[in-house]
Amino acid sequence: MAVLVHSLPYHHDSAKLFERVAHEPWAMFLDSGKMIDAKTGGAANPYGQYDLIVARPIETLVTKGSQTMIDDGTHQYVSSDDPFSLLNRVLSRYPAPALDVPFAGGAMGYFAYDLGRRLEKIADKNRPEPMPEMMVGIYDWAIVVDHCAKKTQFVSYGFSEKTKQDWASLCDFFTVEDVARTSTFEVCSDVVSNFTQLAYQQAFNRVAKYIQLGDCYQVNLAQRFSVKVQGDSWLAYKKLRAISPAPFMAFMQLPNADHALQILSNSPERFIQVLGRHVETRPIKGTRPRGVDLKQDLAHAKALQDSRKDQAENVMIVDLLRNDIGKSCEIGSVKVDQLFQLQSFANVHHLVSMITAKLNDSATVIDLLRGCFPGGSITGAPKVRAMQIIEELEPSRRGLYCGAIGYIGFDGNMDTNIAIRTAVVNNSELSYYAGGGIVADSTGEKEYLETLDKASTMRQLLKFFRK
Repeated sequence: MAVLVHSLPYHHDSAKLFERVAHEPWAMFLDSGKMIDAKTGGAANPYGQYDLIVARPIETLVTKGSQTMIDDGTHQYVSSDDPFSLLNRVLSRYPAPALDVPFAGGAMGYFAYDLGRRLEKIADKNRPEPMPEMMVGIYDWAIVVDHCAKKTQFVSYGFSEKTKQDWASLCDFFTVEDVARTSTFEVCSDVVSNFTQLAYQQAFNRVAKYIQLGDCYQVNLAQRFSVKVQGDSWLAYKKLRAISPAPFMAFMQLPNADHALQILSNSPERFIQVLGRHVETRPIKGTRPRGVDLKQDLAHAKALQDSRKDQAENVMIVDLLRNDIGKSCEIGSVKVDQLFQLQSFANVHHLVSMITAKLNDSATVIDLLRGCFPGGSITGAPKVRAMQIIEELEPSRRGLYCGAIGYIGFDGNMDTNIAIRTAVVNNSELSYYAGGGIVADSTGEKEYLETLDKASTMRQLLKFFRK
C-alpha cells in the first residue's frame, strides 16, 4: 500500500468536476448539497462540508434475488451468501489507516430496501422493481472536495497496480476542464401513482385497524409515482440540487442489463455514520410543508414542534433504532443526544433526533449496517411486522426507496443516508416514492397530503422538463 495524494484546483461547484466522469458506468457523486457562492465566497446552501467523487471501480458486487455477482475486472463469480457478509469479506482484504479525509477509497453504492428480504421473513406478494437489490463498487481512489477549507484532493491508498500506473494521467484528466456537452432531458408523460386517494385511504384504514388491535404501533405507508422520460438524467440531477439542496444527496450512473440506471437522491436523512468507533444516526419523524410566506412558515414550524403526535412518532423510531444499534455497540454506550430538533428544507420542515453509541471491538461497520437494515424510521414499529404490513398493503415493492446510499471506507469509517426523496431512472421510466408514518391518532386525509408534500420537489423538477 502506497498512499497517493494530489491537489486539484478547487471549484465552488463540485458538479463541474464530476462531469468529467458523470456518464461512465459506476461513476458516483456523494453530494453534500453545499455550493459556495462564486461571487461572495459564502455558502449558497447551508449543508455539509465534503463532496465525494469516484469512478472506475476495481471490483463490483451486484445482488439480484438470491445471487450476488462479484467482478474483480479479471474474474467473475456468483455467490448465494449473505450480501453483507460478502462485502465484509471483500473489504477485509484491504485494511488501511484513516487519513485526514472522510473517504480515500473503499465501498460505495446502494442497498435497496428489498435487500431486507435476505434478513427477515417477508412475503413476496409484489413484483420486484427491475433493478438489483445491491450495487456496490470497490474504489481505489476518490476525489474529496472540502468546501470549508476550499480545497480539492485526489487520494488513493494505492491498492491497485493500475491506479499507481495511471496516477499521473488521472491527475491530468481531472485537472483539465471538461468540454460542455449538448444534451437534453425530457418528461414525456403525466405522472402516475400506484395509489388513488381512495385506495390509499383503504390501505390507511387497514393500518389503523392493525394498530387498534395492538399488532403494531406505527407503519410507514408510501405511494409510488412514475413518469416516462428520455435523455440525460444528469441534467435532471443538476436541476434537482439547484432547486432543493439537501445534506445527503447522491447521483449514481450504473449499468443494468442492456441499459443504464441512474439514481438521483435528494435525501435529508442520515442513516448511520461511523467515525473510528463512534456511531451516530439521525432519524426523521414529523413533517410539515413550508409556508407561502414567513408568517405561515413560522406557524407551520411551531405546529410541528408542538405536535404530541409527531413527537410520539419520533420517540417510537428512536427506541427502535436504539435497540438496532445496540446489537453491535457496547452495552451502556447508546445515548439519545437530541430529540425533536427542528430542521427546515426547501419544501418541508422535519423533526430530527440524534442517537450515538460506541461500536463493539468485535463488530465491523457492516455488521452494524446489517443489524439496523432497513432503517426503522421508514418501516415502522415493530420493524418486521411493519415490513410485513407494508408488503401486504402497498401495490409495489419499494426497490431502492427507504434503503440506503453511502460509503464504507477501507479505513472502517462509514456514512449512509436513508434513500428517501430519491428517484430512479430505469429503462425510460423515472420513479420515486413518498410516504409517512401512521400512528394511532393519524387521519387518512392528512397522511395522504403529507406524502404529496414530500413529493413536491420531484413534482417541481418534472414540471421544469415537461415537453
